[in-house]
Amino acid sequence: MAHCPECEAAIEIEDDIEEGAKLDCPDCGAELEVVNTNPVELDVISSGEEEEEDGTW
Repeated sequence: MAHCPECEAAIEIEDDIEEGAKLDCPDCGAELEVVNTNPVELDVISSGEEEEEDGTW
């Protein structure tokens, strides 16, 4: 299990996940990338809030 660096939500991670894999936080919608697999470490690519703001124009 890992935590979203944006909102700290717990995220289930598959045992065979690879570095560079991309996934979305189920709570805040942030797009995340796996930057380390042991231990699993995630980095924010784009936040869900930024995407919402971009779509309001």
